[in-house]
Amino acid sequence: MILAAGRGTRMRPLTDHRPKALVAVAGRALVDHALAQVRGADRVAVNAHHHADLLEAHLADRPNVRISREPVLLETGGGLRAALPLLGRPAAVLTINADMVWTGPRAIDTLRAAWDPARMDGLLLLTRIERRVEPGRWAFALDDSGRLSRDEAGWDYAGAGIVRTEGLAAVEADAFSLRELWAPMMAAGRLHGVVHPGGWMDVGRPEAVAAAERMLALAALA
Repeated sequence: MILAAGRGTRMRPLTDHRPKALVAVAGRALVDHALAQVRGADRVAVNAHHHADLLEAHLADRPNVRISREPVLLETGGGLRAALPLLGRPAAVLTINADMVWTGPRAIDTLRAAWDPARMDGLLLLTRIERRVEPGRWAFALDDSGRLSRDEAGWDYAGAGIVRTEGLAAVEADAFSLRELWAPMMAAGRLHGVVHPGGWMDVGRPEAVAAAERMLALAALA
């Protein structure tokens, strides 16, 4: 599930006439960077709201990609729940944000290798926090067994994860965050993390585009 339905408010003016997922970084739309991270998945759903027609046209030639249109924004958790029929209602779904870029091993490979449904209801891709966490973001502590708890510093969510979907039915709101799933998983000791061994950047503001392109260029030279 590629989460791409936001309005892109922080990315204006680049999103005045396009969805944030179509902002170009290093010559590729952000949604294409996300798709590269999950290449090989049998089914991919992408939710769309702001300039949804443009995003749907961009992805029209991808046979395994289905568009989940949101006339009203449902946030990350509500968007995942609405898209489940397009994914075949699986027991667990890999989710990935469409406004980030990564270097190093692909997110799908790192997450699949670490996923253990016997011990986990959720697994988040993590990166070291090297800045103050923005308001509203979650920071995590990671114990020796890989379980996550809340912390002010340590590990940041790197925009990708696997979650079991049963808990979606228990949320009464139409629009809600994936954090509504993470919180009870964490309380039960079943939310785990795995460290992304490459680079990561949140491309949420116009000034982040150049920084992300520098990161990608340096990775290509390594």
